[in-house]
Amino acid sequence: MSVRAEGAESISSPMWADISWTDVTVVEQGPLYATGGSSTHAPGFVFQTSGSKASSELAQRTLDKLGGIEVGGQWVSKRVGGIEIATSEERLWELHRRHGFAEAWGVPSRLISADEVARLWPGLDVSGIHGGLHTPTDAVVKGVRAVEFQAGRAQEGGARIIDRTRVVGIRTYGGRVSGVDVEPVGGGEVSSLEADLVISCAGLWGPGAAREMLGIEIPMLPVEHGFGFSQPVSSLRGLDEPTEVVKPMLRHQDHAMYLREWGQRIAIGAYEHRPLPVEHEQIASPEQAQRTGVQPSIHPFTRADFEPSWQEAQKLLPELRDSSLDESMSFNGIFSFTPDDGPMLGPVPGVDGLWMAQAVWVTQSAGVGQIMADWVTTGDPGIDTHGLDLRRFDPSEVSKRWTAERSAESYDEVYDIVHPRATTLKLRGLRTPPFYERQRGKGAVFSAANSWERPLWYESNATLADGRPAVPMLGEQTLPPRDPWSAQYWSPIVAVEARQMRESVGLVDMSSLPRLWLSGPGATDFLNGLHEEGLLSRPMGKSVGSVVYTLMLSPEGGILSDVTIARTDEDTYHIGANGNLDAAWLREQMDARGVRLELRDAHSGSCGLGLWGPQAREVLSTLVDEDISHEAFKFYRCRELSVGGVPVLAMRLSYVGELGWELYAPAEFGRYLWDELMAAGKPHGILPVGRRAFESLRLEKGFRLWGTDMTREHTPAEAGVSFAVRGAAAEKLAAEGKDVPSRRLSCLLLDDPSEVVMGHEPVYAEGAASGQAPIGYVTSADQGYTIGQSIAYAWLPAELAEVGSRVEIAYFDRRIPASVAQEPLLDPQALRMRA
Repeated sequence: MSVRAEGAESISSPMWADISWTDVTVVEQGPLYATGGSSTHAPGFVFQTSGSKASSELAQRTLDKLGGIEVGGQWVSKRVGGIEIATSEERLWELHRRHGFAEAWGVPSRLISADEVARLWPGLDVSGIHGGLHTPTDAVVKGVRAVEFQAGRAQEGGARIIDRTRVVGIRTYGGRVSGVDVEPVGGGEVSSLEADLVISCAGLWGPGAAREMLGIEIPMLPVEHGFGFSQPVSSLRGLDEPTEVVKPMLRHQDHAMYLREWGQRIAIGAYEHRPLPVEHEQIASPEQAQRTGVQPSIHPFTRADFEPSWQEAQKLLPELRDSSLDESMSFNGIFSFTPDDGPMLGPVPGVDGLWMAQAVWVTQSAGVGQIMADWVTTGDPGIDTHGLDLRRFDPSEVSKRWTAERSAESYDEVYDIVHPRATTLKLRGLRTPPFYERQRGKGAVFSAANSWERPLWYESNATLADGRPAVPMLGEQTLPPRDPWSAQYWSPIVAVEARQMRESVGLVDMSSLPRLWLSGPGATDFLNGLHEEGLLSRPMGKSVGSVVYTLMLSPEGGILSDVTIARTDEDTYHIGANGNLDAAWLREQMDARGVRLELRDAHSGSCGLGLWGPQAREVLSTLVDEDISHEAFKFYRCRELSVGGVPVLAMRLSYVGELGWELYAPAEFGRYLWDELMAAGKPHGILPVGRRAFESLRLEKGFRLWGTDMTREHTPAEAGVSFAVRGAAAEKLAAEGKDVPSRRLSCLLLDDPSEVVMGHEPVYAEGAASGQAPIGYVTSADQGYTIGQSIAYAWLPAELAEVGSRVEIAYFDRRIPASVAQEPLLDPQALRMRA
């Protein structure tokens, strides 16, 4: 726990001492520096390669921070490198993909043969190895030494550290933190520390502490992980304890395990065994640890769970076949897992000045320290944090069971080959729209979105109304088959659905879209005030019924989100959001200004349907008495309609580039509304349309997806959304020089329309030699079934983003040629959706 004294002029992060705030007290319940948490026993693997750009950057920052550091004459990190091996063809292809991640995020890497693996790891049986991925700058980090180094830096900067002291309460006054109550471990009087900022870094004890002191559930689960040591082996007799490790760290993901030298032994970590979740009361207290001498994060070794990994280690390292496990050294170590495998960072909702930094592994440790220090002192973490922020989860779905099942799934998948479009298998059906049974009747194939069931496509659309098979088309050609990787979580039926929406009409389930109601006297002034400060890119519409597409901006001009705000009354607004982070941001802005407005969830208890296509007006007009002509119901307007007797909030918006409406209704009317729309659309050949077609249609129209195509790391000018910036926000960005981009989100067309990429692939200049750095990376991609082209959006330097520029996209072991295209690719004047 890190606290800042009330009225202090400065504060320093205990992990990153180069920040100007220095009046900090760190309260630690364990002894320094082996405090009893996961850092005490962590194997210290820091692999920088990840499908997540933010996770990769945190690992890179960690190694940059700890590189070359010594504590007491002993090394803190050692860049011995890492090797990931493949013992199956599927894993070898996955290593090609991971090599692409590394290239995209600037991590040195190379694909190597089995012979090269043997050269880097003498003694390895490579007879079953197909190849490997070598990342020479990866490192082993000694967790306890890293803690000591960073604590020492903090103390040099003015921080005070109190160990063997437990925080027993967090004090608040008037909605903000005012201090903490502490007591000595082993007994003593409770005392108070005053503070105007508190960061909870309780580690394994975090979920229990949150329940006991805050009354909230945080989605984080401690899980046991088998870690075994061999008896000393002859080949390592010359490796002394201070040196400890020379060869690269080794990942054998086909068997969910890793290995490394540990002095004269081989250390083996196992993820192959069943998840072993740990309840809060099963973690030893500091008093128990003091009495027994056993670290709280270490549980007894379960040999039966570890046995398959030991047998595989003996196959891989022949020297171990005549050895045995040293069970006196082996143990089950406890680590923290979350539903999406990301850490839990940021401010705690509802208590101003209270922050968390939870579920942080050694891999991201010093990197997290840096961004937390930047975040609390300047308000800018310096990187995109939407996948790290603890507020990213919808509070309505977070429960103890949800956390346990989803986090255990994360444990199971640590070393799995996980497709980027895969979906959770846990707690399916938790949230369903009222027309769920109708969708199932149409053969909907579902994924999960915010715990909602959301159709990807409908098997019923494989057959036309007259019983003939539908023919999927790519432009004017029959849709060619996809490669096996991109064909996962996809169907040719997607092309049928996309074409029907372009040519006639389709119905899309929008129920999972996060939505909010903001209301109360002064709501309009509040939103317009945010615009005047440059935090909302557009002012609100002047009339009731207006709809505005606007960007939530950081003070630095980064895109925190994009939202549609519909003015349904003088001081009432319906907000189409991207998630709970948007609600948290609005509450934060209200609290900072002393504004009291009602902000509540709008999508729970309701449902949404998108009706789009050239025939959408004909379909809707048969169900309403109101005039819905273009003149009477213009684009970017909203109004209440009675649709077949159902009360509906209708918004004339389009994320697919076609005429149509978003229709929102109370849930009890949902099934009837679905039936009425499908019946009214039958003469026009209406089809239910899934998310996969929806994604393709929005790419053809050039619409960005926040969190994928653009984040807080990007400005509107860079992301190509300057059209959404007006007035004060535009003036502020121009004054700061952020209206002239040095990089651009660019639309690429692949030369071969049958080729498909998936996202996160590195992009190279045409003809770039092997080993040359990429110039950018892909964000979103799919086939455009209407235009007959394969589309990819990618970040490129501005000078290489001119229309016609030639590039190559790395896709597994191939380079796919593409060129920068003028966008939007379809209907540049937007005549179709404004008809």
